[in-house]
Amino acid sequence: MAYLFKTVVTYFDKLEDRIRIRLSHKPIIYAIIGGIGIVLFWKGVWETAELVPILHGPGSVVLGTLILLLSGLMVSFFIGDSIIISGFKKEKKLAEKTENEVSIEQGKVDYVIAELEHIEDEIEELKTTKGHGRVDY
Repeated sequence: MAYLFKTVVTYFDKLEDRIRIRLSHKPIIYAIIGGIGIVLFWKGVWETAELVPILHGPGSVVLGTLILLLSGLMVSFFIGDSIIISGFKKEKKLAEKTENEVSIEQGKVDYVIAELEHIEDEIEELKTTKGHGRVDY
């Protein structure tokens, strides 16, 4: 039974990868299909919840809040991680930053990426010169 489950999961995982790759070349169609899928999913959740009498009104709010709090999604969904992190760092919101500040941050990010690429190149060079893929320390 576990083998069958793993086979089905693997099949759909690979199918999802192929579909996502093809749709990523057509972002508008991708957005439309994604929007329809999201709406239909939540429509199904809503209609299923209507079948359970306790999930009307306050019961729905209490259970939903409990699920979000226990799963750790309440804060990250409604506020967002970047807002929380920027608050800890006492940074300005992106909307409050000047064009110059955003440009400086982008420059720093570009510099870090360039440095990482340089380090990767050096590692590859070491691998090829030190025994065909083996690095001795």
